[in-house]
Amino acid sequence: MTQNPTGSTPASPVQIGLDEIFNSHLGGKLSVTVDRPLETKRDLSIAYTPGVAQVSRAIAQDVTAAEDYTWSSRLVAVISDGSAVLGLGNIGAKASLPVMEGKSALFKKFAGLNSIPIVLDTGDVDEMIETIIRIAPTFGAVNLEDISAPRCFEIEDRLIEALDMPVMHDDQHGTAVVTLAALKNAAKVVGKDLADLRIVITGAGAAGVAVTRILLAAGVTDIIITDSRGIIYEGRDAVTGKKLELAKVTNPRGLTGGTGEALEGADVFIGVSAAKIPEEEVAAMADGAIVFALSNPDPEILPEVAARHAKVVATGRSDFPNQINNVLAFPGIFRGALDADAKKITEAMKLAAADAIADLVGDQLAADYIVPSALDPRVGPAVAAAVAAAVTE
Repeated sequence: MTQNPTGSTPASPVQIGLDEIFNSHLGGKLSVTVDRPLETKRDLSIAYTPGVAQVSRAIAQDVTAAEDYTWSSRLVAVISDGSAVLGLGNIGAKASLPVMEGKSALFKKFAGLNSIPIVLDTGDVDEMIETIIRIAPTFGAVNLEDISAPRCFEIEDRLIEALDMPVMHDDQHGTAVVTLAALKNAAKVVGKDLADLRIVITGAGAAGVAVTRILLAAGVTDIIITDSRGIIYEGRDAVTGKKLELAKVTNPRGLTGGTGEALEGADVFIGVSAAKIPEEEVAAMADGAIVFALSNPDPEILPEVAARHAKVVATGRSDFPNQINNVLAFPGIFRGALDADAKKITEAMKLAAADAIADLVGDQLAADYIVPSALDPRVGPAVAAAVAAAVTE
């Protein structure tokens, strides 16, 4: 099995006891540290009253001074309503907080960015948007997380329009960026051109929409999307909203039917739903097939089964080779955007991030090593530099 630059082979399933898990979360996973002295009366006078009044007056006169004299311009808000937590579903705001704390910890570890987890006890789109806009002076970027579709699309779109700062729903775009990076390298392994691939995506939710969009932007022309009712196409009953938008730009051969019909002769399967895929449908794919079974914790098809028929197999899990993990993307994307003082995260920035991730594999590319490890220390800086270089506004 190929060894990656972190010096480790893909891990076997890790056995973790409940006591260890709960003990590691006692009191939460985050804390605030003070990086200025507070030992003397002089220290106190500078950090707080009366000295702080001078800084507040300066910001009142020129609000841009807050970028230099507060932490807001480098602070990411990790915001969720807990309506679509990975593997758990709609568990509510309070129960989602440990996940958001974990996300903030990853921002610090892999991008050196401070972030604050914020959970909103409302499912109302307007209330969520209004709340985020009103607290926006506190931070410099917004990472939306675990918000159910189709609400997540409207929330992200409206916040991008309303806020003068980077906003990204990571469940969509982080997944899409890492998927594209992995697919670029998988195509090299099987000796096929990215633009020529016939791709089937199961799931038309947040991740499915974003993966489709980024693949189209990268030059893929033949994508078929399926949902619980089969292949999505114009004219099918109840195809509205985002699904109708997808129907207009996908399925160029006009296929109908279910996932089985879509996968016959296909080069790539990308699963971003909980739908199970029978082995015989994978067996019907083209030679040199690529299978990304990304549903967590249970892949659409077990990787050892998919490997009987596919040359490259990836999952969303860390205990199998080729983990498609959002942590490869989002810390560096936000770091690069903030480094370049970007006001939006654009498609060009996402494509640059995917290229940076793919390029790190280098000449160690193999069927079981198409993306770097989530723990590879090169990833965050490489993605940040590529994203910052792609900023045009």
